[in-house]
Amino acid sequence: MTLLATIIVLGVLIFVHELGHFWAAKLMGVEVQRFSIGLGPRVWGVKWGETEYVLSAIPLGGYVKMGGMGDEVLEKIEGGEPSEPRVPESRAFDRKPIWARTLVISAGVVMNMVFAFVLYTAIAGFWGMPELATTRVGHVFREALPAGTEELAGIPQGAELVRVGDRDVTSWGDVTRKLAGAAPGPLALEFRSPEGRVEVTVPESEEDRIRLATSLAPWMDAAVGMVLPGSPAERGGVEAGDLILSVDGVELVNWFDFLEAVQARPGARVELRILRDEREVTRVVTLDSNEVVDPATGERVLEGQVGIQAPPNEIVYFPLTLTESVSAGYRQTVAITRAILGFLRDLVTGNVSPRSVGSIVTIGELSGQAAAMGLDSFLGFMALFSINLAILNLLPIPVLDGGHLLFLAIEAIRGGRPLTVEQRLRWSQVGFVVLIGIMVWALSNDFLRLFGF
Repeated sequence: MTLLATIIVLGVLIFVHELGHFWAAKLMGVEVQRFSIGLGPRVWGVKWGETEYVLSAIPLGGYVKMGGMGDEVLEKIEGGEPSEPRVPESRAFDRKPIWARTLVISAGVVMNMVFAFVLYTAIAGFWGMPELATTRVGHVFREALPAGTEELAGIPQGAELVRVGDRDVTSWGDVTRKLAGAAPGPLALEFRSPEGRVEVTVPESEEDRIRLATSLAPWMDAAVGMVLPGSPAERGGVEAGDLILSVDGVELVNWFDFLEAVQARPGARVELRILRDEREVTRVVTLDSNEVVDPATGERVLEGQVGIQAPPNEIVYFPLTLTESVSAGYRQTVAITRAILGFLRDLVTGNVSPRSVGSIVTIGELSGQAAAMGLDSFLGFMALFSINLAILNLLPIPVLDGGHLLFLAIEAIRGGRPLTVEQRLRWSQVGFVVLIGIMVWALSNDFLRLFGF
């Protein structure tokens, strides 16, 4: 499953990216000589019209070869043959206006972003909005409670909400929707196990009602759903399915107790007592440190991270209209884009360990895990990786799309005078070395992790 999932993810996303370049080139009247999925030696190909469609041996990329692009380095790196005879000026890439060339170069990135948005929208439209089936309260964020709602802090951990106002609740989505949509004024919440009732005053402002709805968190066991590759948890021998009983002797009740214990120990060496296959084991983990903004004070503080995700609980789906699905797809695309950009920023500033960067091995592991969780999870991972591919391609490294866009920006600044072929060739060689260095770095991280270092 892992191998098949990896092939599907890489194959589809490379095809989508190169299809963007292909369509844009055709739209701008540029001759497209070759459309290749894969790099290196040709395995199979067919010529249709002016374009040769090719599958190449190394499934780690692809390219669209355009007449008059003058990219000798890219031809060598990506397995292209010597340049075709000069195409008519009107159809040569390097004779097109800067704006047209910019459109062609950026089209691959745009297609990856659009593809991610379409996938997230399709997931929301077909399955609906995923919601936890539980109504058990796992945690109350006391510091987030608006004035007049402090009584919510009295709901016992693990209590099951049964009514919010005059409505029964059957999922966590019911709870948040009814809190966020409640009319200002008195509101009663009833719960059981143990039996009880609290009454709050719903605030007037919409912002405060949203804070009220998000101040409660659903119950999750202190168990391991997924171990992130290269994380402290993986290096320490923590496995998916483990139930974490204590952190440094502090007994845990649920997932939020575990988070609190880990976040309070940045960079510390901690002892985890774990229940695995009905027997207790102990694992020692050295936590990562991550700089975050404290929501209470606004100051930047260090927070411990272990690199595991909570186990998947039972899910129900709340149906969405087409408009709601499009809105959900847009919000998810924006949220993932911000998260990836934040990761890159933290990587540069040193707030994220360089060991966090993975290669094709990590991609394969995550693809397999996502596929095992169901089609919606697999498509969601494909959308996430499509955004990741788009952002990485925008890095200003010659050979990548971002490098070509940088060359075009220099040409625009110089009043339409492009860099010479020799200059582009020299910088592309530098970019190729940088790219190989990044690949070696990522592969080294994966091999060190596989061998327990």
